[in-house]
Amino acid sequence: MLIHFNCSFIFLAMGLVALGTALFVQFVHPYDLIFNYKIVLGDGGEIYELWRKPDVNLYTKVYLFNVTNADDYMAGRDSKLKLAEVGPYVYRELLEHSNVTFNENGTLSAIPRHPLVWDEEMSEGHREDDILYMPHIALLSIAHVTAQKDFITRFGLNNLVRLTNSRPLLKMTAREFMMGHESKLMSLGHSFMPGWIYFDKLGLIDRMYDFEGDYETIYTGETNPSYSGLIDTYRGSTDLPQWEGKHCSNVQNASDGTKFKGDIGENETVLFFRKSLCRAAPLIRTGEGVKNGIEVYKFTFPEHMLDNGKHIEENKCFCREGKCLPEGLIDVTDCYYGFPIALSYPHFYKGDDILFEKVEGLTPNREQHETRLYINPKSGFPMDLSAKIQINMAIGNIDSIENTKGFSNLYLPLLWFDIKLASLAPSMETKCTLYLNALPILESAILYGSLVTGVLFVLLSAYISTFRVVLRTPRDRQNRFNFKTNIWMDDEKSSMQRNKDDIYAPCEIPLSGTESENSDEYTAKSTFIKAQSDKIREFGQKLTGKMHGIGGAKLAGDRKNSLIYPDDSLDETNDAYRSDSGDDSDRERRRDTAYLQVVDDGSEFET
Repeated sequence: MLIHFNCSFIFLAMGLVALGTALFVQFVHPYDLIFNYKIVLGDGGEIYELWRKPDVNLYTKVYLFNVTNADDYMAGRDSKLKLAEVGPYVYRELLEHSNVTFNENGTLSAIPRHPLVWDEEMSEGHREDDILYMPHIALLSIAHVTAQKDFITRFGLNNLVRLTNSRPLLKMTAREFMMGHESKLMSLGHSFMPGWIYFDKLGLIDRMYDFEGDYETIYTGETNPSYSGLIDTYRGSTDLPQWEGKHCSNVQNASDGTKFKGDIGENETVLFFRKSLCRAAPLIRTGEGVKNGIEVYKFTFPEHMLDNGKHIEENKCFCREGKCLPEGLIDVTDCYYGFPIALSYPHFYKGDDILFEKVEGLTPNREQHETRLYINPKSGFPMDLSAKIQINMAIGNIDSIENTKGFSNLYLPLLWFDIKLASLAPSMETKCTLYLNALPILESAILYGSLVTGVLFVLLSAYISTFRVVLRTPRDRQNRFNFKTNIWMDDEKSSMQRNKDDIYAPCEIPLSGTESENSDEYTAKSTFIKAQSDKIREFGQKLTGKMHGIGGAKLAGDRKNSLIYPDDSLDETNDAYRSDSGDDSDRERRRDTAYLQVVDDGSEFET
């Protein structure tokens, strides 16, 4: 019985502990506590280091539009520019946030850096010294700005163009066009207009990755872990100065691509900001899936993102000085040093038909030219990224400028680039797998394992408690009877482990013992025996008196079947049953003798 009780209690305690663990996991969610602690950008923290200098394979893949009919077009023999896409020219982007300072308001300040390193292997045989015919950006830009000026300004520029023999299409290497090339016109512009052109070389990718003087403040996530890594201000403001209107200028809560908002809802829009985009572009969820073994949401730019108010009224703030470009182009002149630069999707994908009027060789294709980002909704980390944007020149009427014939009112593609996150580095992939896959599975296993274990232990405890009597063996029941008998015979000795020689069933009590008559044990037994004998004797007297009142034949027949009278005492002449024979001591002895015969017969008494 004691063993059964102990087992029942142990199982019950274990079951309650397991159920308590399940309730703790269900309502406290320890995984969320650990994750929210880890995701905060703290000095020296694991996630902070991933944000400060991401261990990712991030590339910028550049595709140039080579003009294949440069001489014929400039001579006026062809009416359209014929373009041929050349590339990719691939650079690895070593993204880093430097000069980090932690602020007291739950933000940190940093300077973004995006140095590029040439990757020949990823460039698929294309070389930086490939010879191409590319637009002369400096000439066309200065012509676009000066054409609206007074006659004297235009006259001065025309003299410079003739003096330098500048032409709108130049033969140059791919690297010169991307990273900067020498131009007499650019050198003169740098000398005479230093407030506008403060650089003596113009390279489109070089200018696109110019972060001189830039700084940003980033949320650490102390007040809201979901916002860790997002931009609070850029250059000290939540708005870009190039735009009027919050819808166009806001960069607050946008991501630079390192980490997006965490705990993303299924219908939630996230913001993506790169300096080259000149805006915080919205991204909408279009699907879900798995990348690198981790759950992701698929995002892309929404329909009419490059609209200038034709479809979305709010987008009119992207019209510069009241002039709106056709749908598919966004005027970013003020972000590119005053040059007439406009952004579009590659090959004018989803652009207005007017964009194709003066150029040939563009083949817009959704599969090749659509932007796609695969973001883990829990952490906000991108698992796969391909952001594709084309840089164009939106040239106005420049007929008044020398050597620019045929380039007025032209939307001229220059290049398009793909910011590509090919794969995670092994170290980051391991961390993402641990925090985004392993720990949630472990929490679920603990929850359901504890719940099932707890229920089983509680049921087992109840089973043992309810059926322990049924499960008790005959030996257990006999031991229980002997235990009760010991208490009944001797309440001074309550030990459960008495020597067998000291225990006697009622029918086994001897007439005499070897114990000393002066011992306490002997006295106790004698007292008990006498008390029982008196009860039996009284019972025998009452029974005998009743039997004498019945007829002789019937009495004689009954005595033959009596346990009280021995067979040799049926003779009524027997002195043992004559009430008037012998003295008191003899009668007492005969009565005791009768009692002893009953005890020896093996009958049991009940008190």
